[in-house]
Parts: sequence; structure tokens; C-alpha cells
Amino acid sequence: MAVLVLYATVEGHSRKIADKVAAQLENAGEAVVLADVRDPGFAVPGRFDGVLLCAPVHMGRYPDPIIRFATDWKDALDAVPNAFVSVSLGINSENEEERAEAEAYPAKLEKKTGFRPRRIHNAAGALKFLEYDFFKRIVMRRIAEKEGGPLDTSMDFEFTDWDALEAFVAEFAKEVAQNADAEPSAI
Repeated sequence: MAVLVLYATVEGHSRKIADKVAAQLENAGEAVVLADVRDPGFAVPGRFDGVLLCAPVHMGRYPDPIIRFATDWKDALDAVPNAFVSVSLGINSENEEERAEAEAYPAKLEKKTGFRPRRIHNAAGALKFLEYDFFKRIVMRRIAEKEGGPLDTSMDFEFTDWDALEAFVAEFAKEVAQNADAEPSAI
């Protein structure tokens, strides 16, 4: 069985999440193709037994390449088990309204693209102070201060619940295996 893991990233944390997902799927016996959605030349999604997308929310939206990909390939994605990992700092918020807003981003993606993920995991992202330019570092520090988060801009902070992500990927891998057992692979 083969799984396509595609990601979009801005500061690298979604790539880190996609790397962990790919490694877990490989450890479960899957053949995995891991690629940045912006890179040309990856295989057609419909030729895989499953597809997992991973993308961050920045400034209230997903990166354009993931939106284009989901729009262009929604039918192929729908034909196989698929999953979506939405990465957002809002998931880590103590404020219920902010968490609810972060949880709603995948539905907004569906409305915009027509792609409806079968499985969705909302992962908390990271404060990448070392990656930010001067202006963004100030803005993100103010947001962190408002949220009661870390203020030390000399280091990065990860908020991803790796155990929850691992459980999500295990369920996805189980669905891919069950689906592959039910019908012949397209590869």
C-alpha cells in the first residue's frame, strides 16, 4: 500500500508534522511519498491508497498552494481514504471562541475548494520566534502575551500534541489498510 503525504509550510512546523506522519506510516508498513505541495512532479493522488494533507493557518487562511491542490484534485482525493491536519496556534488558545475559530478552518477550506476531508486533526502549531522578521516577532510576542504564552523571543516554542497526532495517524493508517483490503490498489 502507498500513501501520499503532502504539506504546505510557512515557517517549517507543518513540514515537521508531515515528516512525523510519514515516519509513522512507514513504521506501520506503508510505502510513503512525502512532498511539499508546491514542488512539481509528485504523483497523482488517485494512484495512492490514501492521501494525507498537512497545512498551516496563517493570517486566517491556508497557503494558496494547498487551496489550489485541494480544488484541482478534490475528486481524486475523495476516491481514496484521506485525512487533513490543520495546523494553527488558535487550537492551543485558552479562549473557547479562538479555539472554535481554529476548528472551523477546515470547513472553510471545504467551502472554498469542494474538498471534504474524511478525517480532520487540528494540531497546535509553534511560535517560531527565530524564524520571524522583526515586525512579525513583535506582533507574535504581543499575541502570546495576550494569551499568557511564552514571551522569550530568543527561542521557538512548539505546542503540538504529538501523542494526539500519533493516535490520529494510527486511525488513518487503519482506514487505508481496510480500504486496500477491500479493493485492489490503483498502483
